[in-house]
Amino acid sequence: MGKVLNDQPIAPGEGILHHAEGVDLMPANIQLSGMEVSLVNAMSRETILRQYLDTVRKQYTHILLDCQPSLGMLTVNALAAANRLIVPVQAEYLPAKGLEQLLQTVGKVRRQINPKLLIDGILLTMVDSRTNFAREISALLRETYGGDIKVFDSEIPHSVRAKETSAEGKSIFAHDPGGKVAEAYRNLTREVLRLEKQRAKSRAGISL
Repeated sequence: MGKVLNDQPIAPGEGILHHAEGVDLMPANIQLSGMEVSLVNAMSRETILRQYLDTVRKQYTHILLDCQPSLGMLTVNALAAANRLIVPVQAEYLPAKGLEQLLQTVGKVRRQINPKLLIDGILLTMVDSRTNFAREISALLRETYGGDIKVFDSEIPHSVRAKETSAEGKSIFAHDPGGKVAEAYRNLTREVLRLEKQRAKSRAGISL
């Protein structure tokens, strides 16, 4: 993003790591924390990330953007670059309370910057199904937003095994393939792919 800001050339594959599990990664480092400040006075500051992604988009079938839990310029850049959005919400009171503000920001980005942005759904994460509180938050989100926005049937459970993946440098599918978190993400993937197929059929029907 810094090179896009400064009109500097970017070498093919620069910054991209190839993982043994068959995916490419572009991890952030401490320099990204300074990008918020750099973007403040930049021209077309909301689309810097999209400008970069346009140079590599044809190399991939899917590009996933993982955002920090804030509504700063980096998150706005991600929303401006994305076609679809999955909103992860921790099954606790404060994260659920912040969802409304996020949805307002998404609405502004859609109106002013990226009209193609669609919300695939809300994903409940770190769900401790043993507690009544988590079940109440889940029910509240489904009741409040389920009429307008899809709330995924899949819920990502709280698990110590999932926290170990960063230290291991492996995905949950390699670290604990038979565990409940891996199964939950498989189910989520199926749901997302079904949505893609439904949209493809809808577009085909309109074009006909």
